[in-house]
Amino acid sequence: MNDIKQKVLELAKEVADNHGLEVFDVELLGKGNFLLRVIIDKEGGVTLDDCERFSKNFGAILNVEDPFSGPYTLEVSSPGLDRPLKGITDFEKNKGKLARIVTLEKIENQKFFVGRIININKNILKFLVNNREIDIPFEKISKAKLEVELKCQKNSAT
Repeated sequence: MNDIKQKVLELAKEVADNHGLEVFDVELLGKGNFLLRVIIDKEGGVTLDDCERFSKNFGAILNVEDPFSGPYTLEVSSPGLDRPLKGITDFEKNKGKLARIVTLEKIENQKFFVGRIININKNILKFLVNNREIDIPFEKISKAKLEVELKCQKNSAT
């Protein structure tokens, strides 16, 4: 299954590059009748049109290359507003944003943090939690994702 996933990932990256997109993740689920989930992204976010174009082109390539031994369903989507943060690059791209982090072991007596990504320096994440900077080594991060922030504007009567 890893060989199929690797081949699919390579093909997906080629199509994504041609459309100014990046492949955020590829999931291959099931046996026999596979569900192939491709998550794409780009600066400023992915649109429905991006997903549709990618899906049509990638589907055509999959039909020619035929990496599966049976039927499959292709699903293309964006990572969403509360996207997972998978590596140092994801943290770099999202400096200043609100995130939720779960660590493998306690840091300053806790394993769960919600705060802002300040900086990344030598595999250490500087994280602002309740106006306090906390250093979290990347190897101690179990899960991380962005938090959805809603901003409200007051309308002033004139």
